[in-house]
Amino acid sequence: MESEIFFSGIGGQGVQLAAKTLALAAIAEGRDVIVFGTYGGSMRGGNTDSTIVIGDGPLITPPIIDSAGALLLMHHYSWAELKPKMRPGAIVVVDTSVFRGDLDFGDGVVVPIDATARATSLGIQRSASMLALGAFAAFTNIVTVESLLAAARNVLPSYRSQHVAANEIAIRAGYDMIVERLASGVCFEGTSR
Repeated sequence: MESEIFFSGIGGQGVQLAAKTLALAAIAEGRDVIVFGTYGGSMRGGNTDSTIVIGDGPLITPPIIDSAGALLLMHHYSWAELKPKMRPGAIVVVDTSVFRGDLDFGDGVVVPIDATARATSLGIQRSASMLALGAFAAFTNIVTVESLLAAARNVLPSYRSQHVAANEIAIRAGYDMIVERLASGVCFEGTSR
């Protein structure tokens, strides 16, 4: 079985880092993974997207896909382009702190999280995408939180190692936020989870 996932945001939010972290976590769990990142013309502030394909065996899906079953959306910039690519019943985890406009996604599950605001309140604003990744993992069960935390320790180059602790805190905060919501019976749009 294969899972196709889009990550989308703007440069500087850590979208590519979050995608790579998910990929490493899935690989550590014994799955095959393809990651394909694209960047806009600006290093910061331009669009940045990543496609992740995770499978239980050899992958047949190319790295450029026409549709996906899940999306981690850190900004509204690419929503108009990605919305038609979401399959019926797709899961969209969206950073409501940053997203502006109408999601208008009645054919899927919307998981709103205030990733940037929550990360900022924790003093780790630069880790908002990792907080969203933790929430994404908790809701989709695509990988375990333990695999994500281990991947977060290994994904950064040595000259960025000072950010490991913040990313671990963010992943755990996002994961726990969704676990608590599900345990309290919160019903997300389009699902009875």
